[in-house]
Amino acid sequence: MLFLSRIREFLKEESWQFQEHERPAVPGSPGSPEHPRARQIAYGLISVLVGLTGGLGNALISANATSLQGTLGLDPAEIAWLPTVYVMTNTSINLLLIKFRMQFGLRPFALIFLGAYTLLALAHLFIHGFATAIAVRAASGMAAASLSSLSFYYMMQALPMKWRMKAIVIGVGLPQSATPLARLFSPDLLAMSQWRALYLFELGLAMICFAAVALFRLPPTERKQVFEPLDFLTFVLYASAVGLFAAVLGEGRYVWWTSSAWIGWALAAAIPLLCAALAIEHGRANPLLNTRWLGSADIVRFTVVSIMVRIALSEQNYGAVGLLQVLGQNNDQMVTMLLSSSPPVSPASRPARSRSTPKSSPIP
Repeated sequence: MLFLSRIREFLKEESWQFQEHERPAVPGSPGSPEHPRARQIAYGLISVLVGLTGGLGNALISANATSLQGTLGLDPAEIAWLPTVYVMTNTSINLLLIKFRMQFGLRPFALIFLGAYTLLALAHLFIHGFATAIAVRAASGMAAASLSSLSFYYMMQALPMKWRMKAIVIGVGLPQSATPLARLFSPDLLAMSQWRALYLFELGLAMICFAAVALFRLPPTERKQVFEPLDFLTFVLYASAVGLFAAVLGEGRYVWWTSSAWIGWALAAAIPLLCAALAIEHGRANPLLNTRWLGSADIVRFTVVSIMVRIALSEQNYGAVGLLQVLGQNNDQMVTMLLSSSPPVSPASRPARSRSTPKSSPIP
């Protein structure tokens, strides 16, 4: 009993008297008090740490798929399941995490899911079979979904109130830099102990994140009862649809309709499942998916821009890097290119060229 009471005390939100302008914008998000400069710096460093840890969880596997394939004795279609199942579970679990934060608070949300992520990273070191590796990787995707939210919540505390929107952009963008970073240092990790070094590195980052989040609390949030029984039906339908779509997109490059008929059946099942989830949510007073808000003009524009950004970021794997990998280059042979790459220069700031100077084509 003493042990359980200490765990409850460890997970308990601290008491905080907010002024009116410091109150959380919505239940489940942290308050917005003013912090001293030293604490702001600590919050910013934790945001970077948590964001990169969340991104590296999948980037280390994706960037080293070829090396892991040979080490584990898998074919391309089998090794592709490791990042695919991670995305399958990571994408949909956020629906439940939003209401979890609203009902139980930020402190339990952060420590429970970070603790689960740490334990699953440790479990990878003892997994030897392909089926068990898939199961652990899928569970890691669910646990890691909390890291992206924590990243921009900590960044919001690191910057002044007037820069909170910039903080959200930075917090969301931090995990996107994980893929090029994984390509930079993963050759050294693989040289140490093959695939075990990758999982040891992921475990070390997870443990540091857990300690940092436990030490530097986010300001507490306001809580309310939000879960309803219909939420779980919607989640099952939506998660199944998204998981099937992710499986088709992740495996479609390696298998084909004639050899894997399940691709067609997966697409055929995903569409009605998604439609059923949206139909249920459209008529609810407290929906898990707010279809009216998602269908507004501002959100549609934001969705289009986000999709374009995601397509551009996906070229990290299939642009110059992908071409060089097809030509037989490895990550350790592309370190100089990854270090020297820089954002494109806008036309207004680009230096003028003379007509006689031939234009070169820089590596993207």
